[in-house]
Amino acid sequence: MTTLSISEVIKNIRDLPALPVIVIELLTTLENENTSTGVLAEKVSHDQALTAKTLRLANSSFYGMPSKVTSIQQAIAILGYDSVRTLVVAASVNGTFSGSKHATFQFQAFWRHSVATALCAKSLARQLRANEDHAFMLGLLHDIGRLVLVTRAPEHYEKVLAYQKAQDCYLIEAERTLLGLDHAMVGRALAEYWKFPVLMQKAIESHHAPELQGAGSLACIVHVADCIAHALDLSGDDRDLVPPVSALAWNGLNLDQEAMMRVYRETEMQFEEACQILVSIT
Repeated sequence: MTTLSISEVIKNIRDLPALPVIVIELLTTLENENTSTGVLAEKVSHDQALTAKTLRLANSSFYGMPSKVTSIQQAIAILGYDSVRTLVVAASVNGTFSGSKHATFQFQAFWRHSVATALCAKSLARQLRANEDHAFMLGLLHDIGRLVLVTRAPEHYEKVLAYQKAQDCYLIEAERTLLGLDHAMVGRALAEYWKFPVLMQKAIESHHAPELQGAGSLACIVHVADCIAHALDLSGDDRDLVPPVSALAWNGLNLDQEAMMRVYRETEMQFEEACQILVSIT
């Protein structure tokens, strides 16, 4: 057993690039709805890389815009502030790990699962009349702790993946057995370092244990979405296992069979096109 201390992980996290200031500001607006869209649109426009990525996403067929979107202001007007915020944050956070390589970790499968979870979380939120964009963003970023481990402690994580394959167990079990921590804990540490809102920090930390005190409804939505995404087998990873579903989270959603079938259909119908957009930015 080769354990990692959370302090070691945090030290490695601090070697990661800081998020652009505008992304931090956009994240803080999750908890503050009295933000001027004009001011933030102007700030986003000053970051050419983020602007280019966001406009490319906004102009994809996934959003079905009737005409070309040429500015962040126009994107906000057409798509809505929440959608543009999600695109900017996703492009920036995911771009931090772009180009990463590892001998056996399947980055494409990782991002495909993240996109599936995001779509499913968004659909669940729609059924529950919860905030769809918050759910989508959290679904996309829920496993980000795995990226920290695989890029900042690759030799350790190689052993985790080998153990998972040999034991045919859940990845989180292999992490806890060999490292003494798991990607949910590491994801929380990264979310704190990057100054994510507390609700996002808690949801990332508890997406495998939504029954934890203070986890919140978003954690339940992301937990169930994560399980459904695994069950739909959309990642392309032949080692994928469906994790157990928390009875508390499942019963808490209180959705009937018809509503759940809509969630499955929407997730599968939108998946490949969403992957063409979002996996390409990683």
